[in-house]
Amino acid sequence: MYRKSKWKCGYNLMVLGHGNNEKSVPQILIRDLKFEKKSLAKLMFSPDQENHPSKAPVKYGELIVLGYNGSLPNGDRGRRKSRFALFKRPKANGVKPSTVHIACTPQAAKAISNKDQHSISYTLSRAQTVVVEYTHDSNTDMFQIGRSTESPIDFVVTDTVPGSQSNSDTQSVQSTISRFACRIICERNPPFTARIYAAGFDSSKNIFLGEKAAKWKTSDGQMDGLTTNGVLVMHPRNGFTEDSKPGVWREISVCGNVFSLRETRSAQQRGKMVENETNQLQDGSLIDLCGATLLWRTAEGLSRTPTVKHLEALRQEINAARPQCPVGFNTLAFPSMKRKDVVDEKQPWVYLNCGHVHGYHNWGNKEERDGKDRECPMCRSVGPYVPLWLGCEAGFYVDAGPPTHAFSPCGHVCSEKTTAYWSQIPLPHGTHTFHAACPFCAHQLAGEQGYIRLIFQGPLD
Repeated sequence: MYRKSKWKCGYNLMVLGHGNNEKSVPQILIRDLKFEKKSLAKLMFSPDQENHPSKAPVKYGELIVLGYNGSLPNGDRGRRKSRFALFKRPKANGVKPSTVHIACTPQAAKAISNKDQHSISYTLSRAQTVVVEYTHDSNTDMFQIGRSTESPIDFVVTDTVPGSQSNSDTQSVQSTISRFACRIICERNPPFTARIYAAGFDSSKNIFLGEKAAKWKTSDGQMDGLTTNGVLVMHPRNGFTEDSKPGVWREISVCGNVFSLRETRSAQQRGKMVENETNQLQDGSLIDLCGATLLWRTAEGLSRTPTVKHLEALRQEINAARPQCPVGFNTLAFPSMKRKDVVDEKQPWVYLNCGHVHGYHNWGNKEERDGKDRECPMCRSVGPYVPLWLGCEAGFYVDAGPPTHAFSPCGHVCSEKTTAYWSQIPLPHGTHTFHAACPFCAHQLAGEQGYIRLIFQGPLD
């Protein structure tokens, strides 16, 4: 039966009673908390809106690396970070194709490439190379992403290792990310359209596609090609909102054309050209570099996204409700956002098979089990027992709903619609497989849905 209850802190809750059991305890769902909408609404603006938008530089959007909960394990430093904002540059640095040199000898191609301007070289054979010169474009800004730490790279990206706790975890893995993986070209005038292209220019302002790289001549006589492991893009349907649905993964060429996926990541044969799709990024587009996946958020999309202040307010609201452990009767509390990787003594834990939230205890930890599966004292279901962590990267949220659900098996907590969205997104893994993963830690999702609804116990007083 249901009965109304009002906690001392002023929240109206729907409390679930257990029949005539005198020792029954109230179980509540976070969604039943009547959050202070007025106070939270003030925190629902992006950082740009909190300042003076007229004085702030134009922001094209942000790239957020999946698998990190707000920052890299050892902290963000310089160009190596978990989130990179693309602002309008003081002076345009974009480039566009100009002169095409066909049937060059390698020596002639090298002479052209040595010019103080950008170029792309397509090696057809040992005796023939096509060089496309690029000229300055005053209407666009260019941003380059890759593994290299050389100066042409604006955003340094390394391989994402699921659940890594330090940068050394990622450095021990042989990288599959290209040193100069891709480039994004943004129009300097409204609507500030952003387009993505495979490969980036190196320190000599060149892109080289060797003999083994997939390349071809287009119908209009131009050259195009693919990088070794490719740059994949997926645009969600219905944008990045509560109604978002996964789109279809495509491969982007060096010239920005769209193709279906190759049989394997580095296959020589390209996929079929998809003529009715473009390389234009939209809010929520995913970019996979074969080792790391980036989420593109537009400036407009970020203005509708929860901020870190909003998530902190939700954390404080949950803790103010004083949820309790039904075994130890101690009050549970999510640790501060700054201590998001350190297990606290008041940390909530959850049984992933049922969703009942407890504090840490040894009840049900029988010797015959492998230590991972535990029996829930509330419903006797047996399954993994893990600590809960708040999802601190606001850019991954599709809405501003309360943190009512957790991903399985990692225990990262966020809104119901956010867990539902990411649980249906197939992310590239390896050379030819896909699976859904938690955006906050990159762990592959498990269980029937990949996430679970949380059931907290209210205080007995």
